[in-house]
Amino acid sequence: MKRKRIGNSIYLLILVLVAILFIIEFFKESNPFTESKINHSDSFPTELHPIVKERSNQLIQQAADKGIVIVITDGFRSSEDQDRLYEKGRSTEGNIVTYAKGGESYHNFGLAIDFALKTPSGNVVWDMQYDGNKNGKADWTEVVNMAKALGFEWGGDWAQFKDYPHLEMNFGLSIADLKNGDRPADSSMTADTN
Repeated sequence: MKRKRIGNSIYLLILVLVAILFIIEFFKESNPFTESKINHSDSFPTELHPIVKERSNQLIQQAADKGIVIVITDGFRSSEDQDRLYEKGRSTEGNIVTYAKGGESYHNFGLAIDFALKTPSGNVVWDMQYDGNKNGKADWTEVVNMAKALGFEWGGDWAQFKDYPHLEMNFGLSIADLKNGDRPADSSMTADTN
């Protein structure tokens, strides 16, 4: 009789442990108390991510408020366009401007922009020393600081190939993640930063 109670107790304990493990695994896979920050999709984006687009517009406005006119020279870029850009300085004329082939750039996933400055005469310049608003600070540096405050990462901070016009929001995803179909959710970050 005593053995039967011990056997039943062990059986009940095993059932409880299995139930607990099942619940833990369920919440790990699909936690109803936290919003997912990553979607999975086999399709490639065809435009800028909504938050990147909104933050780009905020950057343009914040720069304008400081007397700086910026131009977004590139945003979403298809893999084909990326491959053409990659060929510059290699199989076509020009200087090398990227080391990323098609599908290897955050531009290809709608998560990056490039910018330049616009002078009062209407010229578009990439002059990092230009001080068009005459406040004693390089406009480029001011724009980069505003962009960083909005959540962008700057290509000028990269250790290897410095890409000074490049701003990106990778949402914690690597290119490998993106190639595997991971995508940032539209609400991964609050988009109401001023």
